[in-house]
Amino acid sequence: MKSRCLAILATILMLMGAVVMTMPSATVRAQEAGTAAKNEAGPIPKSEIPAYITAAVNSPDRLAADRALDAGRKPAQMLAFFGIKPGMKVVDLVAGGGYTTELLALVVGPTGKVYSQNYLPPGSKGSKMIAAWHERLKQPALSNVVAIDKPVDDPNLLPVVPDSLDAVITNMNYHDLVNHKANLRRMNKYLFRMLKKGGVFGIIDNSAQPGSGARDVGTLHRIDEQYVLDQVSQAGFRLAASSSVLRNPKDDRTWFIFKHRGQQDRFMLKFVKP
Repeated sequence: MKSRCLAILATILMLMGAVVMTMPSATVRAQEAGTAAKNEAGPIPKSEIPAYITAAVNSPDRLAADRALDAGRKPAQMLAFFGIKPGMKVVDLVAGGGYTTELLALVVGPTGKVYSQNYLPPGSKGSKMIAAWHERLKQPALSNVVAIDKPVDDPNLLPVVPDSLDAVITNMNYHDLVNHKANLRRMNKYLFRMLKKGGVFGIIDNSAQPGSGARDVGTLHRIDEQYVLDQVSQAGFRLAASSSVLRNPKDDRTWFIFKHRGQQDRFMLKFVKP
């Protein structure tokens, strides 16, 4: 009887050991799956940046104030990652002062077109910025730019037909649209309809803490990456790639982004219309 009990106990211990031994490998597999889902493209080698992008970034037409932002924004990497090329028809959504608009205009060139969108209700604090943006668009280098003075959720936002756009870019502004309560469901579906098959919806924004959703959009000017991914995917877009170029692992995502401008962790997501 004693030997039988010892045999049973030995069997139980052996089985327990087998279970324990399998747990780490299962954990590793789960971690690897999570890592694979978060894999991001690294910087594009300088030798692989198209000459027309390098020329645009180095153009003497660009303002000194814009050039001062380049170190933190890495415009050559951004334009190459989103695949902006001469002759394209593209949109700069929430153009602000026109930093991204001018870069897009210089790349797409005279055979392309840039729709530069800005909108603030009359009397808003940013009215001076809107006026400066309009003045800037009068420059010869921006003769291929069309100003769009409509809110992003306007059902007739752009003077284009469906399936005609090559790309839509919004550079650190999606969180503002959430904060201002824009109808982003309508906007994303509209942009999906206007883009060609394979067209790009490129979003760069300031990273909030994972799981925070839209909590920090109006205070820290940050947004949860997954929140954006979920919203845009619901419109039919597919995430084609993400880039680590604007990442900063030292950013704990708890501070106001203008406190250390250009040093905040940012995500760069490339969605496509399947």
